Amino acid sequence: MTLEKLSLPTYRRGDITPGIAHIGVGNFHRSHQAMYLNQLMNRGLAQDWGIVGIGLLPGDVRMRDALAEQDYRYTLVEKYSDGATKAQTIGSIVGYLFAPDDPDSALHLLTSPQIRIVSLTITEGGYNIDRATGEFLLDTPAIAADIQHPESPTTAFGYITAALKRRRETGIPPFTVMSCDNLPGNGHIAKHAVTAFARAVDPDLANWIEEAVAFPNSMVDRITPMTTDADRTFVTETYGIVDAWPVMCEPFTQWVLEDRFTIGRPPYENAGVQIVPDVVPYELMKLRLLNATHQAMAYIGMLLGYTYVHEAVADIRIERFLRDYLEEARVTLPPVPGVDLDAYIEELFVRYRNPYIADTLTRLAVDASDRIPKFVLPSVRDNLAAGRDVTWGAAVVATWAEYLRVSDPETIVDAMLDELLRYVFAGDFLGCEAVFGELGHNEQFVATYESALALVASDPSSIFRQG
Repeated sequence: MTLEKLSLPTYRRGDITPGIAHIGVGNFHRSHQAMYLNQLMNRGLAQDWGIVGIGLLPGDVRMRDALAEQDYRYTLVEKYSDGATKAQTIGSIVGYLFAPDDPDSALHLLTSPQIRIVSLTITEGGYNIDRATGEFLLDTPAIAADIQHPESPTTAFGYITAALKRRRETGIPPFTVMSCDNLPGNGHIAKHAVTAFARAVDPDLANWIEEAVAFPNSMVDRITPMTTDADRTFVTETYGIVDAWPVMCEPFTQWVLEDRFTIGRPPYENAGVQIVPDVVPYELMKLRLLNATHQAMAYIGMLLGYTYVHEAVADIRIERFLRDYLEEARVTLPPVPGVDLDAYIEELFVRYRNPYIADTLTRLAVDASDRIPKFVLPSVRDNLAAGRDVTWGAAVVATWAEYLRVSDPETIVDAMLDELLRYVFAGDFLGCEAVFGELGHNEQFVATYESALALVASDPSSIFRQG
């Protein structure tokens, strides 16, 4: 059997020293931020910016064990739409700590002068922000316990605050906190969460963090599905590697990063990262075009019996639905420096049509109550304020409501599921203020939504006859 070529690190891993502690090592971090650093290291750069992962949740034990058995290396496979693959061994992660087993070691790492960036991929919901008020929730059990015992943290915010306190007391400059989660203003949200936690522990420390610590905003993008047993078998059979947790991803990748760091950063621009003074235009582009069309295709796709993204987009009716939605959303965007929006949109469809990524519609539908308000409703609000049509934004919400109504609740993953179902079956979905806020009282939006809902409830395919 002839094995495909696997690209190996060109650097000596023994020469790599830690510079970044990353909380929340998962597939996306390994296909994205760790990959960019690996590229730099292959060019002889960023040798002192190795990553040490920190796991806080029980499920992180599996990642620790899988990586530790492989000297923290793993296989990253890019899957192209023509069936070709390109694989590389990533070596930029040089260690991993499961903090609950050894909290002192985790704090020692975070306090070390070597660590100049603490990065985060803790998911959108991991920032512990109240959906309605935007305030950091101080009374959730884990946070409340950390506030009572700040010297023995268990949460990301507890560890970050405790480490910053020690660094301040010992004269070690503070690290940068770099959120890489898919959130609008992720740097601002990370800063709000950390400082709110710190203020509950030590107001003077919170004031210092606000002044001394950088929280850059970023926009991240790369479709990275969950790893399956079939993926593990594929890596072994194709590349001759036994890898407990390889990562599959699409070829496309993008990272736009605000150039605001406390004590330096890797030369990310040399690996293709867009270093900019303002992330907002790029962020809005991704959230309102890519992330919103993920929501737009997910519910109508599942209502029509599709499982995968590429299957849904192959239905010309769904493609037209997405294009109509995109037309409605793109007018709400400010100019995006250096980006041709027509080309960006066409590339979205190229990405969606890739059958080898096998991205599922159910993955896109996870935590819709958190995603719809961030990805879809802002465009709706902007269009309403400008006196424009909201036909397709309302249609997306209607397909979501119908999906909730007809689906087995056991198959739906959403922190607000019980509440959402109460509103759906009461016939007052837009009355859920935690999701829709004032939109539930906007006559234009309510009327447009109700018209769309009547169509989709009678026959999901009838939604395409709107407009």
